[in-house]
Amino acid sequence: MTPPFPKLKTSARAQYPATKSVRMQNQVLWFVDGRQQRYRDSAGMLHQWEIRLDQLDESEMAALEQFFAANQGRFGTFAFTDPWDGRVYPNCSFSNDDFTLLSAGEMQGRLSFTVIENR
Repeated sequence: MTPPFPKLKTSARAQYPATKSVRMQNQVLWFVDGRQQRYRDSAGMLHQWEIRLDQLDESEMAALEQFFAANQGRFGTFAFTDPWDGRVYPNCSFSNDDFTLLSAGEMQGRLSFTVIENR
């Protein structure tokens, strides 16, 4: 069982503005004679969420940082609840290994990252 993405104190998983998109996992093989073969690497569309969080307090920043470290960046997987429709996607990960928390004062933490659905 994969761990769930942590909630904020407000029980939210994202703040506005946030972006949700879908993508196809397609691959292209190029042959020596210049021809190419295309194939789909997944059964359907994959979801992606751009999450921006502002006005985080120290405990929320610490929880998110610990969660990122426990997942070892994009290596680990977790369950992510879609902020728009509440559907749980059980196999998600961070899109990259960078995790930068900005703190401009008390209750002024800021963070942005991308969550992607895996197959």
